[in-house]
Amino acid sequence: MPGFVPERRPRVAFAMMSDELRSALIDTHMMRRLASCTEILAAEVLTGFSDEWARQILAEADVLITGWGSPRIDRTVLDLAPRLRLIAHAAGTVKNHVSAACWERGITVTTAAGANAVPVAEYALAFILLAGKRTFAEIRSFRHGQTAYRADNLNPHTGNNGISVGIIGASRVGRVLLEMLRPFHMRLLLADPTITKAEAESLGAVLVSLEELMARSQVVSLHAPALPSTAGMIGAPQLLALRDGATFINTSRGMLVDHDALRRELYSGRINAILDLTEPEPLPDGDLLYSLPNVILTPHIAGSMGNELTQLGSCAVTEVERFAAGLPPTEAVGADELAARA
Repeated sequence: MPGFVPERRPRVAFAMMSDELRSALIDTHMMRRLASCTEILAAEVLTGFSDEWARQILAEADVLITGWGSPRIDRTVLDLAPRLRLIAHAAGTVKNHVSAACWERGITVTTAAGANAVPVAEYALAFILLAGKRTFAEIRSFRHGQTAYRADNLNPHTGNNGISVGIIGASRVGRVLLEMLRPFHMRLLLADPTITKAEAESLGAVLVSLEELMARSQVVSLHAPALPSTAGMIGAPQLLALRDGATFINTSRGMLVDHDALRRELYSGRINAILDLTEPEPLPDGDLLYSLPNVILTPHIAGSMGNELTQLGSCAVTEVERFAAGLPPTEAVGADELAARA
């Protein structure tokens, strides 16, 4: 809450799926950062809010640092936490565990979605560059031909110089990816009905319709939010519009794509796909997409993992430090923003 200065050192608790996750997000160095400006009520996490120990912690907490698997914070929980002023989420979306009652009571909610966007954009960037070099088709040809393989160095469709790359969605990830793509000699197209042409230009892209983007791009990367209005937004017409040899990348949500239409196009061999998320997730055993040679399936690994998790924890700790110093948050989430975010 901007301008709020606690009358004492804020008291901090953790709510997420496990102590192991807390340790991965917030290492010893970050725990020392917290201890220098707050009182840590318990290093052990709250995995639920119903037992007596949890009730005692909630009664004293000014701050909750949450992570994946956090129990939902609703009116009943808030009645047990009369001092709560800040929920600092050490991950992306807060939709699953923060209710509207938190904003109604003036509680500040922050997210580490900006930090989580970086590895997702890095994943997409890597596959965009590999797709431009026709890497996966060349791998298949080399494996089949072995010493008989001959690269077609004159193929005008190979390489990243001057290709058109389409980004669907000026989301956090979409924006980070556009910035990462700036140094390359590519034509960047952006489809997003919520921004203006001038905003797209400021991101280094040309704003076009989804239909135009699909038709013009050699590589398409999907970064739209998962909302009722975006469900199935990539269907048969959009996939049919892709040129032969194009690559479709999804690091957003599987529900945005009509997978039956996607299977048909991929089975034909006309296009390629890099899918980090599917619908359902995971796909059932034996699904066609596991075996097609022009498909790369990864098990939802684009987002923060392993040593990347500390970047999420650091964002949450920074928000707590700012709160303790009476400074405004840097990554606050408003109740009105939830409807437009994944």
